[in-house]
Amino acid sequence: MTEELRAYGTGIVTEPPRRTVIVSSMASDSHTWNLVYLELLVGELGFDVVNLGACVPDELLESECLSRRPAMLVLSSVNGHGHQDGLRVIQRIRALPELRRLPVVIGGKLGVGGALTAEETAQLLLAGFDAVFDDQQGAGSFRRFAATLSAGVTQVEA
Repeated sequence: MTEELRAYGTGIVTEPPRRTVIVSSMASDSHTWNLVYLELLVGELGFDVVNLGACVPDELLESECLSRRPAMLVLSSVNGHGHQDGLRVIQRIRALPELRRLPVVIGGKLGVGGALTAEETAQLLLAGFDAVFDDQQGAGSFRRFAATLSAGVTQVEA
């Protein structure tokens, strides 16, 4: 350590703080493997991750977003009720003035009948999601979206 400090003179070199992303399921979804995968993926993209786990009540999502001020909220569904649950959750999130600009995305198995129709995807986007990732897309689309978040700029209004 002493040699490292000498190499930089008397100054101390620190890395910029990593921004936090909240990863969560919604109240009706008890699956967890998807959340572990997302936690690893988001961490690999350079973010600190708070994984709220499965069957998360809407009120807990709201309070965690308000208290932690994340760079993004990532919602995942495996049970096929993501479209229905997502509409309810995003309406609650967007109703809070402090969270109106928070980037919120949803992905996974969002419909019980298979992939969402273009109309269902549009409903989620119009309701306030910044992006919708169907389970058929793979991680590339999500990686590209996450890369667009400006480093060091909080998206949540104070």
